[in-house]
Amino acid sequence: MKYLLGIDIGGTKCAVTLASYPDIKFLYTNKFSTLSQRGYNAVIDEILTAAMNIIEKNNIDYNDILSCGVSCGGPLDSDKGIIMSPPNLPDWDNIPLKQIIEERLVIKAKVRNDADACALAEWNFGAGRGTKNMIFLTFGTGMGAGLILNGKLYSGTNGNAGEVGHIRIAESGPYGYGKYGSFEGFCSGGGIARFAEELYNEYTDITTLKHDELTAENIAKAARNGDRFAINIYKKTGYMLGKGLSVLIDILNPEMIVIGSIFERSSDLMIEEMNKAVNEEALKINSSVCKIVPAELGNEIGNYAAIGVAKEAADSNE
Repeated sequence: MKYLLGIDIGGTKCAVTLASYPDIKFLYTNKFSTLSQRGYNAVIDEILTAAMNIIEKNNIDYNDILSCGVSCGGPLDSDKGIIMSPPNLPDWDNIPLKQIIEERLVIKAKVRNDADACALAEWNFGAGRGTKNMIFLTFGTGMGAGLILNGKLYSGTNGNAGEVGHIRIAESGPYGYGKYGSFEGFCSGGGIARFAEELYNEYTDITTLKHDELTAENIAKAARNGDRFAINIYKKTGYMLGKGLSVLIDILNPEMIVIGSIFERSSDLMIEEMNKAVNEEALKINSSVCKIVPAELGNEIGNYAAIGVAKEAADSNE
């Protein structure tokens, strides 16, 4: 039997997965907190130790592992496998991750940003199956896009296409990806929390939330329990999501936009205002042919993404 190794690196958690090849069945997964404040060396050591433990405890020959795929927040140089200062991974500055993996594990490695990797995962295995032009949006710790255009992953001139979180969609607003009022500032876990913090003191009389409870998850729970402040936060988030989507719809004319993480869990709190903004902002000829749907792969999308990158490398003999 042959195998693929997948490494999913997020701002808050990591996972190492082993899958069979070519049938792609998940065999073993080890998940743990990133705790990026420890520094990249400690996190990478833990990742590689977890990988070696999975391989050696299951008596797998390293020569039977065809490739290691890495899904990680961008920006990064996918061709060279270098992590280039992702906003949600402090101190990961120009880290040659592909080289480190290949030297430590002696397994060929391929690195893609998480949005590209998740786009491939949803396109191959999830909500985007059968589409030709699809956009995947992360909408988690950060906001990024993976682009499937004309039936192929489009990564741009230097592998950094899809950094849509950096787009400014309002003159002012929550800070995200280096800008106030950015798409990521409004539409990410941290952005939702920061937006709530900005408005909290004005609305303490209509909320059951305490100031130290302002997380995207807690605000969603409160909204479903009828908290008017929380409902308004998610309505505003939905509207700003629609504004950002309208830009993508008019520029790229996709047939589907698949949105993960927070939207997947809380689309019911945002979809009405999101659709309102799309109807106001996007060209009808473009929005009428574009479906906007939650991701299908759920909590496993990071594992599918990393294994998908490994499969891509194995299939192409990179």
